[in-house]
Amino acid sequence: MLHLSVKTTSAIFLGINFAVIFLAIVIPLGRMMPKVLHKRSQTLGQDLQTARQATADATARLSAVEQKLAGLDEEIKKFRAQVESDSLEDEKRIKAAIVEESSRIVAAAEQEIAAAATQARRGLRNFAAGLAIDHAEKQLAITPDTDRALIAEFVAGVGGDGRSVGGKS
Repeated sequence: MLHLSVKTTSAIFLGINFAVIFLAIVIPLGRMMPKVLHKRSQTLGQDLQTARQATADATARLSAVEQKLAGLDEEIKKFRAQVESDSLEDEKRIKAAIVEESSRIVAAAEQEIAAAATQARRGLRNFAAGLAIDHAEKQLAITPDTDRALIAEFVAGVGGDGRSVGGKS
């Protein structure tokens, strides 16, 4: 139709195809890409800011944890000292209670021993009195003749001068 050579026609169609592709794809992309790239850079900036904030928060939490851990050693030392102090006080209190209890036991034992000694003395006195009476009974064997003689002597002492035997009234 235009009486052009095949080579020239091919070059023209190649140029038209290039122009169509350029106008249909590259120009719209060229207009959209700055917006997309700008939005992407804003998103990346926000993500970086969020990451920086998260890093700062994590660093702050890490330093707080490190401070607590550093203070934890001191708290453990204080706790150990308190436990040792309490155990020493408990030991003193228990020893005092033991001494007091042993004093009470000794006092009670002394009272029991004193009561047992008193009881034994009474028993010993009763036993000695019984032995004395038994011994006296054995020595005073009064026969009927001795009995009559004692009564006669008593009556003679009472009837004569009003005094009993041995000059006692």
